[in-house]
Amino acid sequence: MTISLCMIVKDEAANLPRCLESVKDCVDEMLIWDTGSQDGTIAIAQSFGATVNTTEWANDFAAARNQSIAPATSDWILVLDADETLTEAGRELLQQLRTGESLADRPVDSIVAINLMRYEVNADQSPYSEVSRLFRNHVGLTFERPYHETIDDSVLRLMQAAPDWQVVLWPQAAIAHTGYGADAIAQRDKFTRAAQIMSAYLAEHPQDAYICNKLGALFVSVGHTERGRLLLERGLAAQPTDASTLYELHYHLGLAYRDARLTAIAIDHYQKALAQDVPAMLKVGALINLGSLYQTAKNDKGAIAVYEQAIAATPDFALPYFNLGIARRSLGDLPGAVAAYEQAIARDPNYAAAHQNLAVALFKLSKLPESIEAFQRAIALYRQSDPAQADRLLDKISALGIKM
Repeated sequence: MTISLCMIVKDEAANLPRCLESVKDCVDEMLIWDTGSQDGTIAIAQSFGATVNTTEWANDFAAARNQSIAPATSDWILVLDADETLTEAGRELLQQLRTGESLADRPVDSIVAINLMRYEVNADQSPYSEVSRLFRNHVGLTFERPYHETIDDSVLRLMQAAPDWQVVLWPQAAIAHTGYGADAIAQRDKFTRAAQIMSAYLAEHPQDAYICNKLGALFVSVGHTERGRLLLERGLAAQPTDASTLYELHYHLGLAYRDARLTAIAIDHYQKALAQDVPAMLKVGALINLGSLYQTAKNDKGAIAVYEQAIAATPDFALPYFNLGIARRSLGDLPGAVAAYEQAIARDPNYAAAHQNLAVALFKLSKLPESIEAFQRAIALYRQSDPAQADRLLDKISALGIKM
């Protein structure tokens, strides 16, 4: 099997080398469409042997994606963005695909698309997402919707016409995405563009549950909670059947109702999100938020149960261990809290709040030398990111009678 990498880019000189370096040995051709770069993007792409074409940007990601995949000559197409890299598990998948080996116990000849797990670097609560980025070079497969574009609808139509086709999920994180680290100005520009494109599309397709979800979630994320909630409720009213869309609708409605301090309704939506048939890795955000609401309602045992589910789904993610420590401490289980904080730090050594909470728990256990060491580490980390917080912590430590 052969594989074509197809990308659309603009002013990605900072990111593109990492992306292409991660994938260059796993694909048979690289096809890159540039939409108006003013930096060294084109030269970088060409230095990796990519074929580069230029096109005008028409405010439509699906159209640009379809333009980028049209000239592909390989059996399969891989789509990446410049701020993404292929992981070792992703490279393993592509090498396996190129040999024609079975995937997920299914012959490759029966597979039309392979959904990929993407690791969201620096994401606060949901470290993984599922993306449709690896699929057959088939005339019936095209991207749809001008923003948050996917091939999913065309895959569904193809499978309805030819029921023998199958979609499989590669369960390990195949892509790492660094977009969450973008600066604030870039994020504002991205919000404005996304809102404009999706709002225009939704005006013509008012019952599109997928875009109701994406646009509603966007509004909730920037504090326009009521506007977002109405869109999310509209998406649910459209009665989508796709488990992923249903999960996201309930998840983001949980956020909206949590922000409105309607805790019972928020809990109900998180529970409905968790009932959807999506990979456990994708449910971590709902589990963490549900646990926080349980803690607010003084249900620490319920919180511990869902944090433990989150840990089982993503054992390398620090946040659920940290939250587990808080819940155990609330129940008076200081040794259990210490163990949880230590697990969080083992996964993220620069987790300042975990060091701080560990120090407090150790202090209450009368382990003063260990407590002072943890406090010192927390202060040093806060000095790097939030000096005011470091000063506040020093004041609290002094109030405890601890000399640093």
